[in-house]
Amino acid sequence: GALGGGDDGGKDDKDGKPSGSSSPPAKKDGDKKNGDKGGKGGGPGAEKPADAPLRGKVIVVDPGHNPHNRDQPGKISRPVDIGTGKKECDTTGTSTNSGYSEAEFTLDLAHRLRTRLRERGATVKFTHDGEDPYGPCVDERAEKGNQAQADAAISLHADGAPSGSRGFHVILPASVHKGDADTRKIVGPSRRLGTDLRDAFREATDEPVSNYLGDGNGLDTRDDLGGLNLSTVPKVFLECGNMRDPADAAHLTSAKWREKAARGAADGITAFLT
Repeated sequence: GALGGGDDGGKDDKDGKPSGSSSPPAKKDGDKKNGDKGGKGGGPGAEKPADAPLRGKVIVVDPGHNPHNRDQPGKISRPVDIGTGKKECDTTGTSTNSGYSEAEFTLDLAHRLRTRLRERGATVKFTHDGEDPYGPCVDERAEKGNQAQADAAISLHADGAPSGSRGFHVILPASVHKGDADTRKIVGPSRRLGTDLRDAFREATDEPVSNYLGDGNGLDTRDDLGGLNLSTVPKVFLECGNMRDPADAAHLTSAKWREKAARGAADGITAFLT
């Protein structure tokens, strides 16, 4: 996203609480605590067990933020090195005006995406599963993908732009060679991953590409995100929509739409890897 200081770019309140929320977010649309229960992908269009186009592939899924970050403002605000400078360890993320948090959204979507990718034969690893007291920090998130020698890595987010700013976008790594950051080898593959992801996500969800970033192609290249700068494997950020826009929020809070989003993300990753 375009606003704020976290490694997702989403807008955060300075007190460490998601904007618009003063209490734990309520579950919506039949959500379960564990997104796997709502995201088995067993409905129409689900992959058959015999279909395994991703067999042998390792994919790292990074659920943006952590629901417990709000409880550790001091720890998540400490600076870490992202190659091009220093940035906060992590942020709380944003939320819808009704209090559905980005951290809750990304965990749910991550579980649904993992189910889809596993059905296609992939090995899927998370950077975290919401159980850590905070974080991990953005440099650690990148390192988890590197250590896994992932064939592809995706960081899931939702934006916190002003109402009226609509749509999703994919953030690509810029060419960075400074300090511990060297993205030169992954810029090309990451762009291909991002392009495949954009096309598949748009087709699956009918969500428009962002009307407030870039030139309207749904792709945004950045050099200020530690999760990208420090990656040595193809990696992108997926900003699934703007939580502060009513039309986008209606999608993001819908379990049915999140299942479409998981399918779109899985289709994009599959297109890239096959």
